[in-house]
Amino acid sequence: MSEAPYKITAVWDQDSLPAAIRGEHSTKAGTWGVLRVLEGEVRLVFVDPPVSVQVTPEAPALIAPQAVHHVELAGPMKMQVEFYRAPPTLP
Repeated sequence: MSEAPYKITAVWDQDSLPAAIRGEHSTKAGTWGVLRVLEGEVRLVFVDPPVSVQVTPEAPALIAPQAVHHVELAGPMKMQVEFYRAPPTLP
């Protein structure tokens, strides 16, 4: 069983999503992220290798440490990000 997240962001919507999340960024070394969409959908875009993932309430996305990525909106949504010190298990 995966450990609990050590940090969870606020819930963001299409209007409150920080510009930093829309631009290229990465997690720190040793930090795993899980992008969870609560309503709607977003696209999680990784830079290297170039991969685009549709994230929905049924399909959260794993973000590996130091993977450069950004979030693209597809319409109204609510999302948050959880941070872990070890790779979490996604359902």
